[in-house]
Amino acid sequence: MDNFIEFKNVTFKYGENDNEKTVIDSFNLAIKKGSFTVILGHNGSGKSTIAKLMNGLYKPNNGEVIVDGISTADSDKEIEIKRKVGMVFQNPDNQLLASIVEDDVAFGPENLGCPPDESKKRVVQSLKAVNMSEFINHSPHHLSGGQKQRVAIAGVLAMKSECIVFDEPTSMLDPQGRGEIISTIERLNREDGITVVLITHFMEEAANADRVIVIDDGKIVADDIPKNVFKNAPFLKRIGLDVPKTTDLVLRLKEKGVNLDLNVISVEEAAESIYKAFHSEGI
Repeated sequence: MDNFIEFKNVTFKYGENDNEKTVIDSFNLAIKKGSFTVILGHNGSGKSTIAKLMNGLYKPNNGEVIVDGISTADSDKEIEIKRKVGMVFQNPDNQLLASIVEDDVAFGPENLGCPPDESKKRVVQSLKAVNMSEFINHSPHHLSGGQKQRVAIAGVLAMKSECIVFDEPTSMLDPQGRGEIISTIERLNREDGITVVLITHFMEEAANADRVIVIDDGKIVADDIPKNVFKNAPFLKRIGLDVPKTTDLVLRLKEKGVNLDLNVISVEEAAESIYKAFHSEGI
């Protein structure tokens, strides 16, 4: 699997002179094409800065960010980079500009110079991909939070983005809305092969990722499959993070002497592990 995004010794700073603050320094990272990567970190850890560097919204002070072989520093390729790497942010209202869903999703391709027929085709395909076809003629502002976010995702898909970076896309949603968005993200990665980078502080959203990267003070402090990362609960809690509720439950029962498999994340895995443990003890 080829690398789609690469950070090569990247340094990024906010402010100037006495107010200058280094957010990440000599940072290296490679995101594989077609992968599903989750980036975790407490507020101020640098994770959202990393997200914005991925499609050229921010430019490094030093080092280089490469997107599908193109440097984000190449001003002649800026539009191409933003097409290749779409962004979905926390508040969908900030990405919804038109009064009709169809026009909103068409905004991106039309600005890329797509002919009307091609633009219409992309709108229909993108709304279908996020299960929002029936809302094509609705006003975005009358939709639920989860529905608005799915329209925002459709707008990125309509630009034929090969990678989508989600910067805490569920933080303003209720549990149902969060579930809708995570299911959509997982399906786009699994069925359509879209490279996904998900920035989140909801641990459960990382359960089905290929890889979990934990950021602390602008540095990678953990990088592994979800089960291996979440097994180290004391470390995560020391840097201001938590673990999925299922993992926390299993760890607490383990501390009480229940013989449980720690390699569990999902509710189903936890239930099966607990059942087996108590069943083997005749309880």
